[in-house]
Amino acid sequence: MSQDSAAVPDAARKLAARRRREIVAVLLFSGGPIFESSIPLSVFGIDRQDAGVPRYRLLVCAGEDAPLRTTGGLELSAPYGLEAISRAGTVVVPAWRSITQAPPPAALDALRRAHEEGARIVGLCTGAFVLAAAGLLDGRPATTHWMYAPTLAKRYPSVHVDPRELFVDDGDVLTSAGTAAGIDLCLHIVRTDHGADAANALARRLVVPPRRTASDMGHQRYLDRSLPEEIGADPLAEVVAWALEHLHEQFDVETLAARAYMSRRTFDRRFRSLTGSAPLQWLITQRVLQAQRLLETSDYSVDEVAGRCGFRSPVALRGHFRRQLGASPAAYRAAYRARRPHGAPEPALRPERADRAERPERERAALGASGGERFAAAALAGHGLATAEGGEAGKPQPEGYASRLAEAAVGRGPARPVLPGQRERPVG
Repeated sequence: MSQDSAAVPDAARKLAARRRREIVAVLLFSGGPIFESSIPLSVFGIDRQDAGVPRYRLLVCAGEDAPLRTTGGLELSAPYGLEAISRAGTVVVPAWRSITQAPPPAALDALRRAHEEGARIVGLCTGAFVLAAAGLLDGRPATTHWMYAPTLAKRYPSVHVDPRELFVDDGDVLTSAGTAAGIDLCLHIVRTDHGADAANALARRLVVPPRRTASDMGHQRYLDRSLPEEIGADPLAEVVAWALEHLHEQFDVETLAARAYMSRRTFDRRFRSLTGSAPLQWLITQRVLQAQRLLETSDYSVDEVAGRCGFRSPVALRGHFRRQLGASPAAYRAAYRARRPHGAPEPALRPERADRAERPERERAALGASGGERFAAAALAGHGLATAEGGEAGKPQPEGYASRLAEAAVGRGPARPVLPGQRERPVG
């Protein structure tokens, strides 16, 4: 599901007088993929007023000295340079040529200046790395291509990366996931500027869905595998399949290398050449994704989730979970349940809890559930909070449980949940 931030950022800036929101500058670099580059050109650069689509003015800007060579050996010539960005109210970075290279300082300065003057800054796919290098994603939620999300989170720890979103709108800074998700974000911008009718009309002209979600397109399926399709024909595929089926066990990269009959060094090199990711980082990402699923679909405690995902301790789970998603497991579960669509099924209970939940009320009362306890449980349920009813006596409650219970008891309701991939900003 795309994340549309309804709140205005703390540092909201008024658009400078010389800038116009309908003027869109697209920043191109040499070596950038042509598909991502063409998305904003098609959305904002073609006059479709006859179809009810408001017109934007497009400025295609070279982010560095010409010539600009793109995929397939094509050579581009941009009609404008970085100076043209000073007129744009929307600046789009379609993609960056390599996540291992630093963007040109002049381009980063132009992006910072545009943001300071109130322009909306957009990063499509790996364009998020350019925005992060400019410091525009610090303290913000963001997304990028799922394969590069761990790298973005590790290189820029102050960015709250959520690889499960098709796009993230944080007010004046927006990012999208890989490739076609850039279309979704561009349509979202049109929808924000001119309403649903204009966005729907544009979607019809482009012959694309007017509004997709990550679940609609099976985005989670790609994240679950976190590997390119080509690996299916490689001998490493069997090792990868085994790892995915045994995530609940504690094993390391040496174990995978041994199953592939390779040295650790050779295995690391082969795995990285196939996936673009180090095997250890991939394994940690898979364990975190498995933890997400269990937090969403079960009532296991955080300690139990850690054990069922192969983490050596709950502390390890919490550390990796927070680094990848910007929230603790308990906060993620609370936020997920708070934003679950009305009428969606409740998480499955463990057999022993489900058995107890189905007993008649009088039998539960005989087991010791007082009227006050039942009232407290009902009150918490009314606030959207999970209870530990049916748990073992003296068992530790999830993180934040005590504070939420206290707030509900005094009538203040639960604390505002932290969305996955987003942290509370400090006050003051």
